[in-house]
Amino acid sequence: MPSSPRTLLLFNYDWDAVGHRRAGAAQGMAFDEAGFDLFSFPSNARLAWFDMERFVQRLARQAPARGWTAVTSNHEQFGALAAALLAERMGWRGTPVAAILACQHKLHARQVLQRVAPEANLDFALLDAEYGAPIPSGIAYPRFVKPVKAAFSVLARTVDSHAELHRHTRFGAWELWVIRRLVEPFERMAQQRLGPGLPSAHRMLLEAPVQADQFNLDGYAFGGDVHAIGVVDAVMYPGTQAFMRFELPSKLPPNVQARALDVARRFLQAVGFTHGLFNMEFFYDAATDRLTVIEFNPRMAAQFSDLYLRVQGLDLHAVSLALAHGHNPASVARTAPTAGAAASFVYRVFDAQQPVTMPDTARQQALAQAFPDALLFAYPKPRGSMARDFKWLGSYRYGILHLGGRDTADLRQRCAAASALLGWPAPCPEPATPRLALTAVPAPQQPPQHQPLPAMPTTETST
Repeated sequence: MPSSPRTLLLFNYDWDAVGHRRAGAAQGMAFDEAGFDLFSFPSNARLAWFDMERFVQRLARQAPARGWTAVTSNHEQFGALAAALLAERMGWRGTPVAAILACQHKLHARQVLQRVAPEANLDFALLDAEYGAPIPSGIAYPRFVKPVKAAFSVLARTVDSHAELHRHTRFGAWELWVIRRLVEPFERMAQQRLGPGLPSAHRMLLEAPVQADQFNLDGYAFGGDVHAIGVVDAVMYPGTQAFMRFELPSKLPPNVQARALDVARRFLQAVGFTHGLFNMEFFYDAATDRLTVIEFNPRMAAQFSDLYLRVQGLDLHAVSLALAHGHNPASVARTAPTAGAAASFVYRVFDAQQPVTMPDTARQQALAQAFPDALLFAYPKPRGSMARDFKWLGSYRYGILHLGGRDTADLRQRCAAASALLGWPAPCPEPATPRLALTAVPAPQQPPQHQPLPAMPTTETST
């Protein structure tokens, strides 16, 4: 038997690999890992034979010998549900399985929201057609279409006509195989746990499109009580539905943030979400004072953990580990903030013919020297995978950069200077002239460049 309790991390990649390494080192925790990376080969080949129930059963058999006493995952596609199933089986603290399923089944979640917070809901309907099947007539356009179950923003977009919806839902044999393999583990569990009559998750959902600013409420439930951590602003590339950056602190008025938390409490209590981190995406239209829920993610938005650490001194990965072991997140120690503002800058192209150049070693070294606080992820892809990104996401996301600054103005100037070093256009709202003297922030541990899956699109974070 191991000499000390260990925590099992499921599907621990990208932001989670960085965050758990950071939080574990600070707390002296021991980890083991299980799962595979959906976006790197050959790891993703395991999708072909992945069975969630067998995966959880195998981990449960291994747990006593390995000394595992808790499990956690912030992986949207498989990890959050697998962690909940394993925690339930082992008697560990975890988010209730039915609550995970209720949040991730987007049609079911809309139906629950309509009962408990109709003022924050929008018009919705199930697209009555299987993937690749003929599109029914009589649909009022424009509509926002997205899968009933999917990771992040895959295949989510506004369509303006029957012909456009038809084109959007046409898939090749390989694409259909991938979609079905991604959704089927969830589908089987949802049909077992959410009751008879549940529509299949192998469908698309139609919603009324909304033109408004987008935000993320991050929080947690402990002992049945729901608590807010903060709000992150999402800024889109102009004229698109694609994220350009995520910013903290939020510009959203405190009274609107309180309204968002009230909606979250009503929904989460209705689906039995009594334990765990959550992320609620929502629109707010200041002109009409309308707050509308986009969706609930029953796990941490891992991309934001680093932002909260910089601005609030709170490490969301430490919060996640505390919850996994049944500890009150209010007891998680905070560190001194290193920035007054922080952002996750997203680099992308919308033209499939536009070339993208990845920063070479010299550029990366120049970035690290000038900006020791920079956290960089690069996503190089072959041409075929880029084409699938354009179909599934509407753009190709080739990089993400995290930076902190004294304030928003300083942050934008630092972004412009850092982007120039990378050879990438800065995802900032206004042109910024780099200053000679730039704020220095202590450096977190740098992750390696990430190599996404050649055959699938790179997912968005926060949807």
